[in-house]
Amino acid sequence: MDIKISSDIKYIGVNDYDIDLFESQYMLENGMAYNSYLILDEKVAVCDGVDKIAVDRWFENLHRELDGMTPDYLIIHHLEPDHSASIDAFAAKYPEAKLVMSAGALRMYPQFCDTDKERVITVNEKGTLELGAHTLTFFMAPMVHWPEVMVSYDDKDGVLFSADAFGKFGTIDADEGWSCEARRYYFNIVGKYGKQVQALLKKAEALDIKTICPLHGPVLTDTIPEVIRLYKTWSAYEPENRGVFIAVASIHGNTLEAAEKMKEILEAKGCPRVAMADLSRDDIAECVEDGFRHSVLLCMASSYDGGVFAPMSDYLHHLEHKAFQNRKVALVENTSWAPSAIRTMKAEFEKMKDITILDKTVSIKTRLTEDNIRELEELADLIIENV
Repeated sequence: MDIKISSDIKYIGVNDYDIDLFESQYMLENGMAYNSYLILDEKVAVCDGVDKIAVDRWFENLHRELDGMTPDYLIIHHLEPDHSASIDAFAAKYPEAKLVMSAGALRMYPQFCDTDKERVITVNEKGTLELGAHTLTFFMAPMVHWPEVMVSYDDKDGVLFSADAFGKFGTIDADEGWSCEARRYYFNIVGKYGKQVQALLKKAEALDIKTICPLHGPVLTDTIPEVIRLYKTWSAYEPENRGVFIAVASIHGNTLEAAEKMKEILEAKGCPRVAMADLSRDDIAECVEDGFRHSVLLCMASSYDGGVFAPMSDYLHHLEHKAFQNRKVALVENTSWAPSAIRTMKAEFEKMKDITILDKTVSIKTRLTEDNIRELEELADLIIENV
């Protein structure tokens, strides 16, 4: 695949068009890219390997771009198996090449690789690697999103090799915009570590970045200011959009009917943005993304077994695990005999940071009534005041 980075930096990554589930949990419609890069200079450096399913194609790409040259270094920005599975094969194929990684990666290295640690060169914060015309400067990025992660900056061409930061789901040539799948990727994979992402952004601001080369998704150039802006918003746990996300967990359809009515009411009242998802059917990762994206989260769920219907319970668990915070929350329950959903949802949100639960709640008894609709109207007014 002919992806232009610079005259000396080549793309040698691999697209996987067949994978439909990343990390055994995230649904993929457009496959996944395992990115890798080659710097051709007096010393030759390969930036990162690939997943085990892509090793043969990676070597084909590497061999073609080397055109008879031999790598001196394999730079390992991140040890997760979708990037490190090719390290031992690379080391065997190029026995003189050194492996460059952070000290944190060296500690974890035996968990992933068998190649002798004597071939490892460790680098620290602002350490450098001279290749000739190119000099790489390394910056530690712990917990973005593993503890051993580092990024590197090429001062000649202004390229940031950003590890998993600024990545997205989908192949590198997927016919789609960056932000949607990058948002889902961020909040579900990186999003728990907002402070650490902000620390990396502060380091990046001091660099003259012309190109970002992530380990997943497209190489970024013209869109870098917008990408940085979104990462600042996301990592600060600020809502990206003023609006409401309605998350619904309905057993027999009555709660879903009430949610559709509530969506209609909010839109009629001029709410700037209203999105809705059925937690029983829709992709949970997208629902996590939408919860973070909007300024107000409205949870509407059936009472169930003295608690809340399982899809809502699962959703709230995902939100807590991903450090959901700094949001306004509204609650509606449906019950046939023992109301328990609101109480249970409140208890879950109280475990999260800086969550404001709106004072008014609505409890529906099985089917939506005219009285309930009036209550939803009142709740909608309160929500719009807080959007």
